[in-house]
Amino acid sequence: MPTLGELLVQSAKLGRDRTAAQALAEEETLLAHQGVRLALVVKEDGRMTARWEGLMGRLYTLNLDEVQRAFLGLVLSMVGIGHIPLTAVESLDERRLLIMQRALCRLAGNDRIARGTRQ
Repeated sequence: MPTLGELLVQSAKLGRDRTAAQALAEEETLLAHQGVRLALVVKEDGRMTARWEGLMGRLYTLNLDEVQRAFLGLVLSMVGIGHIPLTAVESLDERRLLIMQRALCRLAGNDRIARGTRQ
């Protein structure tokens, strides 16, 4: 059975919506948060869909920690909602920063850029 994240990715439009859904699916913990699920996920035409606008209005009322809120704010910025500065990456832990890097490469249309440390 597919996870909620996989369902959101499958139902997302190509481009920014799919990239944002993929980032949330990879991050996992935010989709496990009941408040996030209630604000974001709707069933539309029999499919689970992300309703980004509903989430933006509740970003600061969801009882998220600073790292979760920064990550979610950056994801919302990918779909053109909100005005979260890129300096929010300073709050991200390494795992979430890597997810955001992959998402930015997808947004740019190039997911083959080498990531990692240089020798």
